[in-house]
Amino acid sequence: MKSLKPCSLFPFLILSFLIFSFPLTTSRILFRGNSFSVEDDSNFITSPQNTFTCGFFPIGNTNAYYFGIWFTNSRDKTVVWNAKQERPVNKQGSKLTLRKNGALVLTDVDDTIVWETNTTSFDIEKAELLETGNLVLKNPQGYILWQSFDLPTDTLLPHQFFTKNHRLVPPLRKGSVLPGYFSLYFDSDNVLRMIYDGPQVSSIYWPNPDRDVYWNGRTSQNSSRFAYFDNMGSFFSSDRLQFNVSDMGFGILRRMSIDIDGNLRIYSLDNSTGLWKISWQAIAQPCIVHGICGRYSICTYAPEPKCTCPPGYQMFNDSDWSRGCRPRFSQRSLSPEHVKFVEIPNVDYWGFDLNFTSSMSLESCRTLCLDDPRCRAFVYRRNGEGTCFTKGMLFNGYRSPGFPGTAFFKVPKNLSGSESGLLNLESTDAKCGSSPENVLFGTPSMYELDFKKVKWIYLYLFSFTLGGIEILFVVLGWWALFSKHGIPASIEEGYKMVSSTQFRRFTYTELKKATKNFKVELGRGGSGAVYKGVLADGRLVAVKRLANEFQEEFWAEMTTIGRINHMHLVRMWGFCSEGRHQLLVYEYVENSSLDRHLFKSDILGWKQRFVVALGTAKGLAYLHHECLEWVIHCDVKPENILLDGKLEPKIADFGLAKLSQRGGPGSDFTKIRGTKGYMAPEWALNQPITAKVDVYAFGIVILEMVKGSRLSSWVVDDGECDHEQDSQLRKFVRMVKREIQSGEDSWVDKVVDPRLEGNFNKKQAVTLIEIGLSCVEQDRNKRPKMASVVQTLLECEDETTILT
Repeated sequence: MKSLKPCSLFPFLILSFLIFSFPLTTSRILFRGNSFSVEDDSNFITSPQNTFTCGFFPIGNTNAYYFGIWFTNSRDKTVVWNAKQERPVNKQGSKLTLRKNGALVLTDVDDTIVWETNTTSFDIEKAELLETGNLVLKNPQGYILWQSFDLPTDTLLPHQFFTKNHRLVPPLRKGSVLPGYFSLYFDSDNVLRMIYDGPQVSSIYWPNPDRDVYWNGRTSQNSSRFAYFDNMGSFFSSDRLQFNVSDMGFGILRRMSIDIDGNLRIYSLDNSTGLWKISWQAIAQPCIVHGICGRYSICTYAPEPKCTCPPGYQMFNDSDWSRGCRPRFSQRSLSPEHVKFVEIPNVDYWGFDLNFTSSMSLESCRTLCLDDPRCRAFVYRRNGEGTCFTKGMLFNGYRSPGFPGTAFFKVPKNLSGSESGLLNLESTDAKCGSSPENVLFGTPSMYELDFKKVKWIYLYLFSFTLGGIEILFVVLGWWALFSKHGIPASIEEGYKMVSSTQFRRFTYTELKKATKNFKVELGRGGSGAVYKGVLADGRLVAVKRLANEFQEEFWAEMTTIGRINHMHLVRMWGFCSEGRHQLLVYEYVENSSLDRHLFKSDILGWKQRFVVALGTAKGLAYLHHECLEWVIHCDVKPENILLDGKLEPKIADFGLAKLSQRGGPGSDFTKIRGTKGYMAPEWALNQPITAKVDVYAFGIVILEMVKGSRLSSWVVDDGECDHEQDSQLRKFVRMVKREIQSGEDSWVDKVVDPRLEGNFNKKQAVTLIEIGLSCVEQDRNKRPKMASVVQTLLECEDETTILT
């Protein structure tokens, strides 16, 4: 037998090493169309260097599982992100799938969708876990189209940006699937804060609420609102909060988490033990955290933080200090002649002061609380001058040896001595916070699942489904043979899908009767005429009869339009399609359109004009950025902005733009849409049509609202641009820019509608003019997005002073 040479053994040894070193059951990529099940413990997605693992993990000793990401080598498999904290899935039959439509979907044992990404319209190729701990969905070109970093739960990782749209929220308690009451967020003043937002009270506790922003070393003079920390352990926030961790340096795995005790900490992983150590924490004294001990109770150090009840009170729930304490006496027994005060030194309760008085004697403070039936206790600070705080509610209590004050509790005189005596706070064994939760969540089957029953359930469902399909085919076949003006089956399904709301299908006879044979015409446009009607249930409606050109596309978009709902969009109640009759049924808006109030004698005041501008911007921003599918209006003008009874704007005819063309940005429209005088240059230049055409038209509308007259005369006609009208707009824009450059303070008065007689807000007027000028830029790339316009308008919404 011929022996193997050493050189021939080397490749074999390398291959053997690779096979046995890397488990074949793990994967670094989940491709579109594939899935993995919770039942297979070897189904995971790992990062390139195996630092992070993504998959299913259990909750305690139950059949309830989460889908999330954790540190691979930490001893307790520390989770840094999960798909849906309050909704676990069953160990049997649940799975994660990257569907062919590009959505990453988590389903439970009964195929219920528990969680999914909003990527159904994107070209997703694969799901991948990066070495940073970021789960991403990529397209074939490698661009990230979705990432878990945009949806933080209670943890941040290095270089994961935390912005104004994010919150870190810990679980309610250990073992709980419910979100807790603590959170880290950027406040409206641009400062990074932590808040306790409980069922009874809400209060900010970090940074120190007794100090102003600058005393806390922060600034509110910024608008970016972001924070992150790097691999070295340096943290930076846009409000100027900066710090370094105690073990600063490369090569250490770190995480920042808000814990169930409400404290924010950065942890460092010890690779040798797999345990975490604290390398920074926001609050050195945990008793300062609001809500940690619940109502009435007091947090003290013994030496660890512990909770206790004051004299005359007892624990509300023996296993949960977050519920606090409750009095052993009735509130009615606290009449002035039947009470006494029990004092505990060095105790304070933050906030909820009924009265604050400095330079007051102890006896006067006692009398103040005694005479006020709302007062439950008072805190007297002996800080050189004597300060009295009477308390109506007792929250956020703590005891600190350095606190120069005493709490005096109002209790009945007949309370026994043992109940009202000075409590030895250091003797309690109850720790702050609450015990691990052992409650039932999800479905009962997560605890006592018999998989044979699940199989029988599937068998029954399969049988009923087959029977249902047979019945459906019989009904559809009969319907196709005998109905004259039916609708396609796919459309009927879409109708059924939205029929659970007030959106429905009407018959032509029904609408003909409601409009009294289309007697009262409300208006007429390029897409058809609109008539006033009254439905059988008494609702006033506006019924639009569509022109023939819209009949082919009518069905394709009906269910999409029916689901669109926004306070600044005219609501569609339903539709009718019978033969050549194609009608849309809208809510009736009583105060007609903006043009009738803006360009005629019944003029709008300045406050109403600003409200209309803001509301219209919100409606367009919703269409452009928040709808399930891409929607542009294509015909924004005062005639399509209706005013309700409170003169709030509602955009009309937004659905017909959706009917005109489905597609993403850059789609070519087969026919020009819109109205002369409000059409963007893209229409005439045969450029791709995007949402920026709506921005252009909106700019003209708000300039007209400021000016109080049209910038061009217009008629509804074919789609050719009128250069004279466009020239008039350009002349106005050039005039306004010259006025602005002149530097005179009175330029605004020359532009604003003279009929207002100077009764307008100058700051708001300047803002509207500046927005209008930016919106009508010839280069569409220079025009702002509607979301940015809304933000700008909101910043001066509260400017209510009228400047002349």
